[in-house]
Amino acid sequence: MLKYLNILLYPFSLLYGLVMWLRNRFYDKGLLTAVEFDLPVIAAGNLSVGGTGKTPHVEYMIRLLKDHLKVATLSRGYNRRTSGYILADERSTAADIGDEPMQFHDKFPDIKVCVGEERMLAIPQLLGDEPDTQVVLLDDAFQHRSIKPGLNIMITDYSRLFTRDHVVPFGRLREGRQGYHRADCIIVSKCPPAMSKEEKLALEKEIKPLPHQRLFFTTLQYGALSDMITHHPVALPKSATVLLACGIARPEPLLEELKRRYEQVYLLSFPDHYYYTEKDILKIKKECSDLPGTEKIVITTEKDAVRLHLLKGMLAEQNLQIAVIPVEIAFLFGEAELFNNFIFDYIGRHLPAPGQQ
Repeated sequence: MLKYLNILLYPFSLLYGLVMWLRNRFYDKGLLTAVEFDLPVIAAGNLSVGGTGKTPHVEYMIRLLKDHLKVATLSRGYNRRTSGYILADERSTAADIGDEPMQFHDKFPDIKVCVGEERMLAIPQLLGDEPDTQVVLLDDAFQHRSIKPGLNIMITDYSRLFTRDHVVPFGRLREGRQGYHRADCIIVSKCPPAMSKEEKLALEKEIKPLPHQRLFFTTLQYGALSDMITHHPVALPKSATVLLACGIARPEPLLEELKRRYEQVYLLSFPDHYYYTEKDILKIKKECSDLPGTEKIVITTEKDAVRLHLLKGMLAEQNLQIAVIPVEIAFLFGEAELFNNFIFDYIGRHLPAPGQQ
């Protein structure tokens, strides 16, 4: 049945791919205008519809830059309950600016975080509000071609490389594979930590980076648990029973990590970017209490935590403890310094001299 459904979807993929090809050609030929700005603008995104691990890569760049430069992030604010340009402040919630921007805002209070659907209009608004901004990180902007970033980073998932995928709805690509030509840097994410050099060479051969492109490989590194409300460390024995409650595009890598840590792990999955309701909190509590074992806990992601915070009163009422597991990325083959220099070299070439902004 699935085979026949795929056959039916394929013509729609061809049609959508043609539309995106024409759109890109219009931008390439200058028939549609892309705006450039006089400060370093770095875009991080992907060809696929999600689940490539983009957010921890943006966080890596924030950590890399924030102690040296005045950094701002600009996101669309997907699935937020507001619209237009918003600069995050102490009153902002995930409902106002979206879960990923709220995660940046919570974790990095010393940078500026803003959202806006029309990013070519949002950057001037950001610079009007924060004129000292020195570098802008565009989150999920690979297809947002009305802005021409100075540095374009494309992230592709090791388990579903763009070279093996197809345009939606037959596959998961937002545009044809040739879109990778726009990237200055390609990162293969979620690689096995022990990837061999032979496999690295095979993937390089498959991806065929262009002469101007840099290719890197990263893996996920999960951190220690902390309480979602108090942020205190949470220690669990290996014998603990864990309910992973999350709404992310691909929970499988996290599920596998938790299974390595604990003997009994169960998944309660919600849609990506899902806003939890009071009914969901009751469901999570019941699912957890029904699991076997004496020491049981709910674990979620940082992205889910900022949405669950909207119901922290309900969580306290139900006496439901939720632990949060952070995730970061690490560069394989000792290439972190190469990537760091790649970013700083670009910024050094494009950072306006004092008095020129």
